[in-house]
Amino acid sequence: MFKTFRPGGIHPSENKLTAGSEIRELPIPDQVSIPLNQHIGASPRILVEKGDPVKVGQLIAQGEGFISSSIHASVSGKVLKVEPVVDMSGYKRKAITIKVEGDEWMEQIDTSAELVREIALERHEIVRKINESGIVGMGGAAFPSHVKLTLPRGENAEYLIVNGAECEPYLTSDHVLMLEKAEQIMVGAMIMMKALDVEKAIIGIEKNKPDAIVHMSALSEYYPGIEVQGLKVKYPQGGEKQLIKALIGREVPSGGLPIHVGVVVFNVGTLFAAYQAIQKHKPLFERVVTVTGKNLAAPGNFMVRIGTPISALIEATGGLPENTGKIISGGPMMGKALNSLEVPVIKGTSGITIMPDTESRRREIQHCIRCSKCITVCPMGLEPYLLMAMGERELFERMGEEQTMDCIECGSCSYICPANRPLLDYIRLGKAEINKIRRARKN
Repeated sequence: MFKTFRPGGIHPSENKLTAGSEIRELPIPDQVSIPLNQHIGASPRILVEKGDPVKVGQLIAQGEGFISSSIHASVSGKVLKVEPVVDMSGYKRKAITIKVEGDEWMEQIDTSAELVREIALERHEIVRKINESGIVGMGGAAFPSHVKLTLPRGENAEYLIVNGAECEPYLTSDHVLMLEKAEQIMVGAMIMMKALDVEKAIIGIEKNKPDAIVHMSALSEYYPGIEVQGLKVKYPQGGEKQLIKALIGREVPSGGLPIHVGVVVFNVGTLFAAYQAIQKHKPLFERVVTVTGKNLAAPGNFMVRIGTPISALIEATGGLPENTGKIISGGPMMGKALNSLEVPVIKGTSGITIMPDTESRRREIQHCIRCSKCITVCPMGLEPYLLMAMGERELFERMGEEQTMDCIECGSCSYICPANRPLLDYIRLGKAEINKIRRARKN
């Protein structure tokens, strides 16, 4: 039986153009720019300066505070500069730029392909190592993983839920990772189960990845407590709250976290990174990125060093098509449009989607006809048309009373609206203003 969540959800065209593409190593660029702000939380403290030599895997910025993450060199060479560069947000933020000289790795990193199953570290040691290795959520949120593993006082985890849904149209990085690195992901799940002291893990995979379901299910028989559950194809199936609802029927309360219903959720990419950190002493400095688009000559999935410019990924797929209208970091539903090809890959970069001009234009906005389609598809049970109306009128206090902060920004409402109304744009504006109001009250 394939499970799903209710209410809401949509069925956008999948366009999984790279589902059959194996992971290829992207050539190391001449230089990388590694942003400091690649995660939710405080910026790390810089440990290097211009002219310093660095090796692959070397700590170059130390996480500061509990919610923060460390940064490691993805290449070997010399620090060229520590200055702001344009990042995914479109703004200039501080980054460490390294000029590549060879490919010398830190000695402690185990580069062998041998699978290591036995987990030697204790719970607290796993959490510490995850923290030191700069592991964050690889599904896009980039929340520091050691924070999730440190349960709040009075809370206990019952389930580890693993997100293999990959419901975002076009993207296949998680899919190919489950096919090519399945055993490492399984060991990664056992690592997280040990850290959380839970005995049950459920891996949710949408049924449009039947090969991954079969492969992971077969392997799960050798890993006690881990089961694989197929999911219906529905967006946003990969949202934390939607995944929990689909797999175990529990509903995260408004303003609550998964741990409040006894669950911790990690993406399959995060589990692979955890395996590498714990079993191979390899910090997070590279990841799998899908580079795709209907008019690309050779779309594919690539293992990419953090800090590599987007231009290098596009070049590897045959160059930018002439009719390109938009370059998106992520997928077309929740991704963000880029304004430069020199923006660097970061830990949360799951894909780059090249949209043709004909599909990337905004259509003319019309008056709301109260069709209620946006309400029907909202996975959080909100009223997007009403929230947009409040946003237009700057009624931000009222928006806060209508649970606007529960919006997961999936874009289902904007996708389904027959009047082409920018519902999500106004909801995002409202959320930003609500946060301003709340911060002002605290101060």
